[in-house]
Amino acid sequence: MKRVGTAPAPKAGYSDPLAGMLRPGQSIELLKELHILTRDGKLNQDSRRKLKQVYHLCNFIEPLLNERLARQDTLTLVDHGAGKSYLGFILYDLFLKTQSGAHIFGIETRDNLVEKSRELAVRLGFERMTFLNATVAESIDAVTLPARIDIVTALHACNTATDDAIQFALAKQAHHIVLVPCCQAEVAAVLRRHKNESFGKTPLSEIWRHPIHTREFGAQLTNVLRCLQLESHGYAVTVTELVGWEHSLKNELIIATRSGTPRRNARERLRQILIELNLQELDARFLGTP
Repeated sequence: MKRVGTAPAPKAGYSDPLAGMLRPGQSIELLKELHILTRDGKLNQDSRRKLKQVYHLCNFIEPLLNERLARQDTLTLVDHGAGKSYLGFILYDLFLKTQSGAHIFGIETRDNLVEKSRELAVRLGFERMTFLNATVAESIDAVTLPARIDIVTALHACNTATDDAIQFALAKQAHHIVLVPCCQAEVAAVLRRHKNESFGKTPLSEIWRHPIHTREFGAQLTNVLRCLQLESHGYAVTVTELVGWEHSLKNELIIATRSGTPRRNARERLRQILIELNLQELDARFLGTP
């Protein structure tokens, strides 16, 4: 009797590993240029994680874009400390390339990165992207920028560059501000400089008596002062994590939306903190107006 063999299992259909990751219409060439995809269009584990982080940040910013575009036909976004302009390019590609009234400005001080970004924008046909070689502080008075800006971003802008971005946003009456602060050293340096005086002034000085505590407390305090500053200028502030702590220790995301109504006691609380912690020399930084 002829033995009937087991029929071979049907071959599984080909599954494109990019299909579950890329958004409709997303530029493959852009992702290659940003080194999120390899030159042959592959997505390795490291770049998969990087792309997820980019999408996660975009999930915070997309509602802000939509809010402005629901109210008006134009949109201006300035990205400070743009670096390779990952954020600007991805936002333009995903959300703004079909919005004829939208324009993204990238501010960066490194000549080579500015030129590369300009070349890439031309090559991709991203006509409404402009890149300026300037510091954040210089950009406040740059004639090439509009008098008003809708959204200001500053991701990992080091030390006081984040504060300059806040001043820029206030001067430009930005509707939304998105900040991921990095390397906040100024407040810690002032705490350190006046440490002996503070010991005789307040027992709170124990919080920053040890050098490592001075650094960490200074960084956290800087962001607290920034939030109070924004609230005193009529912004509603949300503070959250950008990504999991396993990806980055510079992980605090501050989103501020202009409400037009200053928090009544924010400025006074800010002033009291500066006095209590012996930081009055920073009055101009946090209490000054643009």
